[in-house]
Amino acid sequence: MESLDTPKAKPHAVCVPFPAQGHVNPFMQLAKLLHCVGFHITFVNTEFNHKRFVKSQGPDFVKGLQDFRFETIPDGLPTSDKDATQDVPALCDSTRKNCYGPFKELVMKLNSSAQVPSVSCIIADGTMGFAGRVAKDLGIADLQFWTASACGFLGYLQFHQLVQRGILPFKDENFAIDGTLDKSLNWISEMKDIRLKDLPSFIRTTTLDDIMFDFLDSEARNCLRSSSIIINTFQDLDEETIDSLRAKNPNIYNIGPFHLLGRHFYEKENKFLSSGSSLWKNDSKCLAWLDKWEPSSVIYVNYGSITVMTEHHLKEFAWGLANSKLPFLWIMRSDVVMGESITLPQEFFDEIKDRGYITSWCIQDQVLSHPSIGVFLTHCGWNSTLESISAGVPMICWPFFAEQQTNCRYVCTTWGIGMEINHDVKREEITKLVKEMMIGEKGMEMKQKSLEWKKKAIRATDVGGSSYNNFYKLIREVFHHNKYANPLNLDYISDKLKNNLILRISQMNSPLRRLRVKQKLFVSKGVKKLKIWKRKKWRLNKNIRLLYKQEKRNFLTSCHATINSIMNSKFSYKGCENVPLYRLLSCLRSFNTRPMVNFYQSQKLIMGTNYKQKRKEVEEKIK
Repeated sequence: MESLDTPKAKPHAVCVPFPAQGHVNPFMQLAKLLHCVGFHITFVNTEFNHKRFVKSQGPDFVKGLQDFRFETIPDGLPTSDKDATQDVPALCDSTRKNCYGPFKELVMKLNSSAQVPSVSCIIADGTMGFAGRVAKDLGIADLQFWTASACGFLGYLQFHQLVQRGILPFKDENFAIDGTLDKSLNWISEMKDIRLKDLPSFIRTTTLDDIMFDFLDSEARNCLRSSSIIINTFQDLDEETIDSLRAKNPNIYNIGPFHLLGRHFYEKENKFLSSGSSLWKNDSKCLAWLDKWEPSSVIYVNYGSITVMTEHHLKEFAWGLANSKLPFLWIMRSDVVMGESITLPQEFFDEIKDRGYITSWCIQDQVLSHPSIGVFLTHCGWNSTLESISAGVPMICWPFFAEQQTNCRYVCTTWGIGMEINHDVKREEITKLVKEMMIGEKGMEMKQKSLEWKKKAIRATDVGGSSYNNFYKLIREVFHHNKYANPLNLDYISDKLKNNLILRISQMNSPLRRLRVKQKLFVSKGVKKLKIWKRKKWRLNKNIRLLYKQEKRNFLTSCHATINSIMNSKFSYKGCENVPLYRLLSCLRSFNTRPMVNFYQSQKLIMGTNYKQKRKEVEEKIK
C-alpha cells in the first residue's frame, strides 16, 4: 500500500480557469482549499497570464509547491507583453476554437508522468467547455466551477428562451433608447421583478451571431448539463436561485464565500497558501493609509479588472468624489480609460491631496474588511460583490457588462444593500449618492442590512454551516464515488494511519459513550473519544469508515461531518438493514444531539425484544 507521502497516494485535480482576473482569483482559492484537504493540484494558465503572474507575484510564486504546480497552454491569440486583460470577445472565441488540442496534450502528459499522480478529475471554468470535453474523451471525471454569480447563471440560461419567444435579436439599435429594456419579464418565475435590462448585457444585440451572446448562451447550457457544478455563494444569500438551479441540475454545490471558508484551512506560515492571486502588483501601503481614518468614513472605489470607461466618465467620477469632501481610496488601473492614458487635471489632485489615495491595485478582501471602509463604489463583478457582502459594506453600483447588471439588481432590490448609478454618469449624482450612503438615513439602513448579511456569510462558512458542509459533501459525494479520484479510499491511507481514522462531530452537546462495532473513530476537541471495536454483526458503512487524517497537518483531510450526517450513517444488525447510527446510540444512552423520534421503538429495533437485558450487558462491558 502506498503512503500519503508518495506522489501516487493523492487524488489529482487539474484546474482550468478562464484567463481573466475575476475567474483566476476564485479558482485559485478553490484550488488551495482542495490542496488543503489532500489533493495534488495542477493549475492551468494561458501563457499570457502565466507571464503576468510572474510579473505581479514573482517567479517563486509560479514555482508553486511539490504538490501544487502550474502549467500553461496557448490561448491562440497573438503574443503580447501588455499588462492588461486581453480583448474579451476575441479571447472567448479563441479559447473555444484553439485550446482543446493543447489542453488534451497536457493532460495526457500529466497522466504519463511518473512525477505526479494520474489525473483524477478536471475542474473546468463554466466558460471553458473544451476542458470538459477533454475530460469526457479521456474518461476522467469532470466538474464545472461557475465563477460568476448564481443569479447571473440563471440569467444566462434565459438567453435561449428570449430567442424562442421572439424577443431577441432586437430589430435595430433603438432598443437602447425606446424603453424596450425596461420591459418586465414576468414569465421568468425564478427571477422576481426582473427587467430585460437586468439580464446579462450580451442580450443587447441585433444579431444572434454576436460572439459574446453565442458564447455565453452555449457555455451556460453546457455547464448546466455537467455532472456537478460548484458556485461561490452561500445558501442564505441565494436560496431561491440555488433551488431553481437544482431543479435543473441537482448536483450543485454552493460552498462560498471561499475567502471565509479558507480561514479554516490556510496555514498562515505557508507563504504560498496565504498569498493572493492577483495578475496586477498589489499596493499594500494603502492599508496603512486606511488606518488613520475613523470607522466607516472612507469610500472605496474599484471597477474591477475589465471595466473601461470614457475619459468624460472618469472625470465625472473624479469630481463627484472630490466634491463629496469625504476621504476615498480609488483603485485606478492604467487601462481603465478606453484606448487612452489617464489624464486628470491638477486641480483635482490639489482638491483631494489630504483625503484621496489613488493606486493601481490592492488586496481587495483586506481593504473591504478594514474598519474604515464605509461604502464600496463598484462595477458589481461577482468577486467584488461577494467580498463586499462578506465584509458588511453597502454598495454604490455602476455595472459595466456581462452579468454585472443582474448582480446590481439583486444587490439593490433582493438583498437591499445598494444603490445604482445611472449609466450616463453625472458628478452631481455621484456626490449625492455617496453622501446618502455615508451619512444619510437610507445609507444607515443599508449598513445594518449589510452587517446582517456579513453574519450570515460567516455562519455559512463556520464549522457546521451550509457552505462548510457542502464543501465536504462535495468531497464525499463527487470524489468518493469516482473510481479515479477517491480521497476517502483506504488505498490512500498509510498503514500507520489505518487505526487513526478521524470523525469530526460539531455541535455535540454530550460526550458519546463507547460502542462495540468495527473500527476506531476519534472525535475532535471538546468531545470524548468514541471507540468502536470489531464485532462481526455490526458493519460500518463505507461512508463513515473511509475517513482519515494526514500526519503532517493539524486539520482534517477528508470530511468534517456534522452531527446530522453522522447520526444518519447506516448500520446493519440482526437482519435490520440500514439502521441509522442515532438509533443505535440511543439504545445505550440518551443524549441531546437530536430528538429521538421514538426512544422505545429505536431500542427495540436495534436490540430486539430483550433489549433491556442486552443494554445492561453492553453497559457492563463498557464499564
